[in-house]
Amino acid sequence: MKIGVVELLAAGSSPNWRQTLEDFLTTKQYASIMPQAVAVWARQLGHEVHYATFYGPGDPKRKLPADLDFVFMSVYTKDSALSYALAKLYRREGAITVIGGPHAKSFPEDCLRFFDLVVTQCDRELVADILGGQYDLNSIISSDRPLTSLPSLEERMPEVRAASFLRGTRPYFATMVPLLASLGCPYTCNFCTDWNNPYSVLPLDQLEADLSYLSASYPGVKISFQDPNFAVQFDKTMDVLERVPQGRRNPYVMESSLSVLKGPRMQRLRDTNCFFVAPGVESWTDYSNKAGVGGHTGAAKVRLVAEHLELLHSYIPGLQVNFLFGLDTDAGNEPVELTKEFISLTPFAWPVLNIPVPFGGTPLHDNYLAEDRVLEAMPFSFYYFPYLVTTLKNYDPVTYYQGLLDMLLHYSNLRFLRRRFGTTSSQSLRLLYTVRTLRAKEGIGQFRRILQMLTTDKQFRDFHDGGSPRLPEFYHREFERLLGPYASLISREERIPLLRAPVPA
Repeated sequence: MKIGVVELLAAGSSPNWRQTLEDFLTTKQYASIMPQAVAVWARQLGHEVHYATFYGPGDPKRKLPADLDFVFMSVYTKDSALSYALAKLYRREGAITVIGGPHAKSFPEDCLRFFDLVVTQCDRELVADILGGQYDLNSIISSDRPLTSLPSLEERMPEVRAASFLRGTRPYFATMVPLLASLGCPYTCNFCTDWNNPYSVLPLDQLEADLSYLSASYPGVKISFQDPNFAVQFDKTMDVLERVPQGRRNPYVMESSLSVLKGPRMQRLRDTNCFFVAPGVESWTDYSNKAGVGGHTGAAKVRLVAEHLELLHSYIPGLQVNFLFGLDTDAGNEPVELTKEFISLTPFAWPVLNIPVPFGGTPLHDNYLAEDRVLEAMPFSFYYFPYLVTTLKNYDPVTYYQGLLDMLLHYSNLRFLRRRFGTTSSQSLRLLYTVRTLRAKEGIGQFRRILQMLTTDKQFRDFHDGGSPRLPEFYHREFERLLGPYASLISREERIPLLRAPVPA
């Protein structure tokens, strides 16, 4: 059969040159492993497979050829409206549509409105059964087996070239090759979709083979480890990385908790060519076990984390720190001032501010929904920064956005950019900081526009206070702008998510 596999990394076409540049430098490199694995498995089963990613430029429908028998899509929640529109078009053409990825896992019932099959957990046998016609259409399906292996990097290389290389032929300075050393996470953060996914290490001999293949075939190309929490079993993982001879080790990027990155382990990270680390600090009032600061919160946590990161930066060139603002434990202006103080102490670490989003299947989602704090008319296209899709416990929307704007203004000015440049000699990091600063300035404009409507538009404010169920016209216009020519395929009624429906048998 003729099979299409596409991963959506953007909600629509890039609207301006700044977004296009960021998409080329970063979004393009977010291609994930499971869609590539599905393409490999389908190819191994004897089918004609066409794989693509959509990261902003071009027309997403043209990423795959016509006359497909099956179309597999992997989608993030913020990009789901585009996937729904494309699914309608593919179904009209006679293709069977299958959705997987984070959105399918979080909101399978909503996906079933537009797709023939919804996959919440996948493996090779499940793909074989789908293509063999073993499932009735209009079904939510999942493998009941733990995922224990994935195709090798060499087997995935046609897909990696298509997703991450320049014109699908050669790597360029931003290219990252995705690898996995483990699955799941040992932590149970209530906002995370991996909160109940047990941590497990994938076969270490496969990791060693992938590293050896990459170092021999593409020396110097960066690795992006997509583990939810890298090297929890630190020594075992580092032992494998150290088997690649010194001088031939590809630089790598990973996400980890600070509690793992201590003492002599930092030296091992540097020796194995770790280039960039993105630890999650999350909050100054909660999740301190991940930050490795014991029971410390507030100003004491700021000081301890800043000291830890300063030491880590002496070993690792690039750092990013992830925050959540607006948790039920946040109140008043203290979280804002603490975050600004931390940012001033650590100009070498790029801060990523996140708004709590209640993704389906998480305790956060269940709690917010039970307390009627989810703005249920809000389309999934706005389940990401800078949009607020819930009512907050300790902040009205105006005060909340003022706090976000205060933090954004603190670190996105040219003075702070010059400070960042002084912390690194890496030209790629300097380019990344420049692009992110330009994008942050666009975010400032978005915040100010939302703040103005919250203070001048009563219907808009009532909606965000939870008093009005009617979606403001502002979000309909933004929805249509995001989807461009595909917006007409999703009616206003279809934009409202299905959040409370029971899971079909």
